[in-house]
Amino acid sequence: MLARGLLVPGSLNIPSDPFERDIFWMRRALERAAEAGRAGEVPIGAVLVAGTELLAEAGNTRETAADPCGHAEINALRAAGQARGRGRLDGTTIYVTLEPCAMCAGAMVLARIERCVYAAADPKGGFLGTLGDLSAHPGLNHRFSVEKGLLEAESAEQLRAFFRARRSKG
Repeated sequence: MLARGLLVPGSLNIPSDPFERDIFWMRRALERAAEAGRAGEVPIGAVLVAGTELLAEAGNTRETAADPCGHAEINALRAAGQARGRGRLDGTTIYVTLEPCAMCAGAMVLARIERCVYAAADPKGGFLGTLGDLSAHPGLNHRFSVEKGLLEAESAEQLRAFFRARRSKG
């Protein structure tokens, strides 16, 4: 599985500017997506942080683990829960290269994340604004903020290149 736990504090050069910090973490999510793509998975990556502390990072593992729930977001949420020793991940931000689906958005609600930042919208399955929005559903007991489009072009091109290569193999 492409999930990682806690890193040694201070082992990363994390920007102090909030926008630059978001870029930093999204680039890291794109790296996890690239790893997943090299493993034959759809290249989607997720990084979960608390402030400037990396809790977990992961890529898709649906095919390699034969797990229909092996989405990058679920893998990162699980690893972060294990790192924290509890299922509630309040005060955290998750960076994802593609808009989360209903399953992943629902897991974010249940984990009580504070914020989700995603790169590219998913017109076929996105559930943080495109097909629906679980982050702000009035019937749910938790809501979180969502920021869309950070490094969207890079993420979309990564996905297009993966599927182009897959189609060319026939």
